Amino acid sequence: MSPTTEAWTPIHGTPYRPVPYHPARMSHEESLARAAELRERMQERRTVRQFAPDPVPDQAVRDAIACAATAPSGAHQQPWTFVLVRDPEVRRAIREAAEHEEQISYDGRLGEEWLAALRPIGTDEIKPHLTDAPALIVVFQQRYWLGEDGTKHKHYYVDESVGIAVGMLLSALHLSGLAALIHTPSPMKFLSQALGRPSNEKAFAVIPVGYPADDCQVPDLVRKSLDQVLVEV
Repeated sequence: MSPTTEAWTPIHGTPYRPVPYHPARMSHEESLARAAELRERMQERRTVRQFAPDPVPDQAVRDAIACAATAPSGAHQQPWTFVLVRDPEVRRAIREAAEHEEQISYDGRLGEEWLAALRPIGTDEIKPHLTDAPALIVVFQQRYWLGEDGTKHKHYYVDESVGIAVGMLLSALHLSGLAALIHTPSPMKFLSQALGRPSNEKAFAVIPVGYPADDCQVPDLVRKSLDQVLVEV
């Protein structure tokens, strides 16, 4: 059974109301084939920092965000907001503020151990991807929600829920033929100010979206093999 399409409202305190769920079961052969194809395609995913200015299909980005919004969340409270930013002036302001914070970080706030970890990745305080990419998705986590009477209600497992949603977003963008990266300037309060977000939202990540530039390069990295990350009991 597909989820209801009626407008969502908070379900806090409402009785448990189960509905039937009977998805079509794949054959083992089809399941293996799909899993192998997905594994191969996801192995091709790379974090991109050099973007072409070419526009991307707006609906493909919206659909990727819609996929992310299907992520599981603590108590099904869906504590996320995705702000899609295309306006060049807004992206420029975000870049200026991000580079200001990053300059402070690279000048000493990060500490040598963190800087040493970043060195093989080739990053620095200059963030052209924030203006070169034709779109940014700024993800906010909602720390609480307000009832109709203004009462604050806590969200649960917010970091975990939003982290899962962002992972699904990156997968959806990649499988739609788009490139992206996770950018987390610290602190990120300037994002709430730049985008006029309410006080219950806290910036989680900035995700530039686009196509790799013709001269795009990525670090020469090796992912851990399956036997290095999987334990079977």
